[in-house]
Amino acid sequence: MQKVALVVGIVFLLVGIAGFVPGLTSGDLGGAGHHSMAMLLGIFQVSVLHNIVHLLFGVVGLLAANRATGSRMYLVIGGVVYFVLWVYGLFTAGTMSGANFVPLNWADNWLHLVLAIGMVALGVVFPRERRRPVGA
Repeated sequence: MQKVALVVGIVFLLVGIAGFVPGLTSGDLGGAGHHSMAMLLGIFQVSVLHNIVHLLFGVVGLLAANRATGSRMYLVIGGVVYFVLWVYGLFTAGTMSGANFVPLNWADNWLHLVLAIGMVALGVVFPRERRRPVGA
């Protein structure tokens, strides 16, 4: 469980860093809101705020990986947060309204659904504790 949270946290850190790297991110990187025209890998709309959220999610994952219970909570609660973001994105993704402050496009929004399902599934499916061999 802890290794899973660690890997997820590292992936979020890498994505957050990639959002600031020219070449991986194209276009004008805005601070926040739908005005940021930066695209990570040419697909996902990002901003400074969006990248910072990924970095913070990564740091929380690294910290949560210290304990099995923290790892499980990180995955399940993080998945729920991404599910809420997906629902929010159903109404705001791709719009030019102030409500799209992260910003989100449709690729981001559907990725959030995949992350929600994946993180919750990982948090629920992995066993609660290590199984010890019989007689050990």
